[in-house]
Amino acid sequence: MVPQSEVVIRQEAFLDGRVLFVNAPTDDLLSNLASNINASVWTWNFNDFQYFQARQATVHFGVELPQGAFDQAIVFVPKSKELLNYILHNLASRLSLGASIFLVGEKKGGVERASKQLLPYGKTLKLDSARHCQMWQTVLEKNTTAKALEDWAQRYTVPTPQGDLNICALPGVFSQNRLDVGTAVFLPYLSKVSSGKIADFGCGAGVISAYLAKLNPKNRIFAMDVDAFALASTKMTFEENSLVPEQLEIKAVSGIEDAPLFLHAIVSNPPFHQGIQTDYNASENLCKTARRHLKSDGELWIVANRFLNYPVLIEQSFGQCITKADQQGFKVLFASTQKKS
Repeated sequence: MVPQSEVVIRQEAFLDGRVLFVNAPTDDLLSNLASNINASVWTWNFNDFQYFQARQATVHFGVELPQGAFDQAIVFVPKSKELLNYILHNLASRLSLGASIFLVGEKKGGVERASKQLLPYGKTLKLDSARHCQMWQTVLEKNTTAKALEDWAQRYTVPTPQGDLNICALPGVFSQNRLDVGTAVFLPYLSKVSSGKIADFGCGAGVISAYLAKLNPKNRIFAMDVDAFALASTKMTFEENSLVPEQLEIKAVSGIEDAPLFLHAIVSNPPFHQGIQTDYNASENLCKTARRHLKSDGELWIVANRFLNYPVLIEQSFGQCITKADQQGFKVLFASTQKKS
C-alpha cells in the first residue's frame, strides 16, 4: 500500500458506515478495511475506474458526486487546488451536518496547504503525520448548495484564422486558465491535417478538437482522454462554440489502444502527468502503436517537448518522422502510413 493508505489504516477507528473514498489510490486499501466500513470510490481517472471495477469495488467514474447517501468522505489530495475546492464544495452539499470529511496526502504533494481549504466547512484537526503524509479531519458545520458544473469552468479565448475559439476548462484540466505553449505552436499546423475521421488523444479542454471541427464541418472528431473532467470540458467547449454535436464523440480511454480503427489522422498534445507523478507511458505507447489505428494513408501529428525521444519511437513504427516545427521548446512531429514510391 502507498503511505497515504497506511495512514488511513492507522486511523480507521475514526471511520464507520458508508464512506466515500475520493481519488483513492489503486492499492489494497479497500480490502484491508474493517467490516464496519462500507466503502465506495469516486474517481475521474478511467484507469483507476477500471482497476476498482476489476476488484468488484463499488466505484463511480465521472465529474459528479456519485448518487446515494454517505456518512463520511476521505479525500486523497489531488494535484489541483481548484479541483479540491470543487470536491469539498460538492461533499458539503451532500453530507449531513456533523459528518466528517478527512483529507489525506503527502507533504510534498501539498497536504498542509490543502488542509486550509477545509476551514470554511468546520473545525479542522490534524489526526496523523507519518510516512511523509498527513491526515486531517473536519466535522461539517455548514452545508453548501451544489453549483452547476458550468459555473466551475474557467473560460478564455483562443484567436484562430477561422475566428475566435471560446474554451471552457473545468478544475484540474490541463491548461485551465490559458492556452499552453505547445498547443499554440501546434495550432497553425492543424489546417494541414488530413480531413475525415480524426482522434484527438489527450483532448484536455478541447482546443484541438474544436479547431479541427471548425476547420471542416465534415470532420468527425473522437475526443479521447483518461480524465472525465477533460471530456466534460471538451463537450462544453463544443457547445460554447456552437459546433455541430454530431461531429464529436467523447471517449474515456486508458490509452491509444482504446482508439477506433481506420482513422484518417491522430493528433495529440500527449499527456505525461499522472496526478503529481510524471508518466510517459501513454505518450510513448502512442508513438509506438498509433499506426495500427490509422488507414493506409493515415497521419500522426504530435506536438511535444523538444527533449523527448518521440521522433525515435515514431521512426521505429512509421519508418520516418518529419519535424514540421521547432519553436519555443516544442516540436511538431508528423508521420504517415503512406507507402513510399
